[in-house]
Amino acid sequence: MWSRRRTLRLLISRDLKVKYAGSTLGYVWSVLEPLMLAGVYWFVFTQLVKRNLGSSPYIVFLLCAMLPWQWANGVLRASMRALSKDAKLVRSTNLPREIWVLRTVGSRFMEFLFSLPVLALFAILTGAHVSWHVVFFPVAMAIQAALLLGLSLILAPVAVLYSDVERLVRIVMRLLFYFSPIIYGIHDISHRLGHVAGRFYVLNPFAGILDLYRTAFFADQWSGWLSITVSVVAAAVSLVVGFAVFRRLEGAVLKEI
Repeated sequence: MWSRRRTLRLLISRDLKVKYAGSTLGYVWSVLEPLMLAGVYWFVFTQLVKRNLGSSPYIVFLLCAMLPWQWANGVLRASMRALSKDAKLVRSTNLPREIWVLRTVGSRFMEFLFSLPVLALFAILTGAHVSWHVVFFPVAMAIQAALLLGLSLILAPVAVLYSDVERLVRIVMRLLFYFSPIIYGIHDISHRLGHVAGRFYVLNPFAGILDLYRTAFFADQWSGWLSITVSVVAAAVSLVVGFAVFRRLEGAVLKEI
């Protein structure tokens, strides 16, 4: 895979160009959706109802999790079409087939990077203080990338063989949005439902990742090492299982597409 890194870069660049070809706003669309969602939740929880979730400034609190979630949601949905989208190339080229899944993770990662200046802008405008924990931001990105790659390697071949998987994942991602610390923090779960519920809650691998992103601005919201450990273990397991599943189903997928 390392020897094919130049090809991977070209595929990622092509994916981004094709996606925004003919679009007036271009890459702005990658920021617009999470920004509008964050704006809606900010309005609801700060202007319409009394908010006792998260931390202030709430818009920064939201964006710290909303932007990474947009990356995760985009990758997992697109990964289910990663092999069928370019079926002729997947069948005819001698490239490792995993590279088509890597392309999906990489292109959505670039969109995530393009959205980070928006987070920085709101942090400046609202006076959010950056703590030294910002050094963990790249760590959170690395853990998330590994987790998404592993999950995508599982979903890509399975979705080709079983069409119902795409509908199921769409429902799961919608539910997972509300069961992940996006519009609230892990501390809110512990305070309202007790520490036992908080312990079970961090079994969600996205919980530790999103929590780690937030420590850049809200160090007091950090839930501890347990959630990070769960995320790291989940990422490692998903990679091992993902490559194994992909290799096992690769032949059946090539016949199907």
